[in-house]
Amino acid sequence: MSHRTSPGGAADHYVAGPAPHGWFQALLTALAALVVMTVVAAAGLWAAGAHTLPGAAFPRVVAAVVLMAVGGDIDLSGDAGGLAGAQGDLGVLPLSVTLVGALVLGAGFLVPLRHRAVVGERELAGWAARIAVPWVVVLVALALFARQEFRVSIGDGAIGDLGDLLGIAPTVGFAGDIGTSVLVGLVWLAGVLVITLLVARRTPVPPRLLRFHGAVRPAAHAMLDVLLTYVVAGLVVGLVVAATRGNAADTVGVLLLGLPNLVWLAFTLGLGATWDGRIEGPFGLPVPKVLDEVLRGSGGGELSVLNVRTLAERDPRAWWLVPFAALVLLAAAFLMARRSPAGTALWRLALRMGIALVLTVLIVCLTGRVSAHFGLSLLGIGDLGGGLGGQVRLSPRLWGALGTAALWGLVTGFLGGAAARVHARATGRVD
Repeated sequence: MSHRTSPGGAADHYVAGPAPHGWFQALLTALAALVVMTVVAAAGLWAAGAHTLPGAAFPRVVAAVVLMAVGGDIDLSGDAGGLAGAQGDLGVLPLSVTLVGALVLGAGFLVPLRHRAVVGERELAGWAARIAVPWVVVLVALALFARQEFRVSIGDGAIGDLGDLLGIAPTVGFAGDIGTSVLVGLVWLAGVLVITLLVARRTPVPPRLLRFHGAVRPAAHAMLDVLLTYVVAGLVVGLVVAATRGNAADTVGVLLLGLPNLVWLAFTLGLGATWDGRIEGPFGLPVPKVLDEVLRGSGGGELSVLNVRTLAERDPRAWWLVPFAALVLLAAAFLMARRSPAGTALWRLALRMGIALVLTVLIVCLTGRVSAHFGLSLLGIGDLGGGLGGQVRLSPRLWGALGTAALWGLVTGFLGGAAARVHARATGRVD
């Protein structure tokens, strides 16, 4: 860092030499994200009881969860010989692990850019590429390590006797897919770095993007405020539940693995979105009882409808999701307006809030999907193991969710902007 003194005597700071973001800093950023994600995943799985898995499988399961958190692909497999079959699929993001990894990577990406007045496109691209190289190594290592097989008991009774007679010993396992995991993991990294630049209000951007600074960054930061507010509120509620009710370990496991999955789902429900879901079999989502009841509600294998109304039929407190969403969005719109350039028209604030909220809900809907199924069959006879097979499905009605988000964004953006103007006049600030 060098100093230059202006004619008026004030000191201007600028970076004369290379910015401090070399290969060591890139490696440190990638490793810090890996360590934090591994710790959170391991703690959550330990609380959920995964440390009791046979065959010293716990570290490999942790690696699989970390890989899934960045969009990596985990293939399920089964082998029970020529007389039996197995099938399965798994698609879910443990968003608690995803969130902490994104926050650490974003913070590491911004550190060398602090106290800078401007930054060039080539410099940003080079810094991102340096982080991407060790990140690829991390993804490959996770995919190679995330592999394990388990022996499955097919139970007692006639099916079990038949399996013993035929010498069938079913096994199930999982393995990380290297190619898909690297590709999707790099897309995830790029998304994290782009979003980081969008929400970092004090970080420099290339000169050609300066004209978008006042329009994009306040809205993007407002959406970050909304999502983190829901996470903090959910964390407080979860800790209270863990302290006052039974199964504290299970609750902590949910918080460490899937807290954003639940609270961001609640966010979309509060906006009026509808999701379709289904839980069958002995396993399901680690969710509140009322949500589990709704998703198991319909018979005949049909999908259940999940929205505020269906939740409120079992617990009227679900209606509080609507005013809470309104309050959080109005506060976010107010802050967005205060951070926007002075004199910005109310309709522009409403439009920016609407676009930002639609994109945010789109990301939540895409990352909040759940798809899981597993089953074993012997001689074509159903699922083995006394109900071992089952499925979990959860997906949004996307266009309806985006439409309601647009309406909420336009209304709260206008009202928040109007409130910001009233506040500016009352406090004597120019707007």
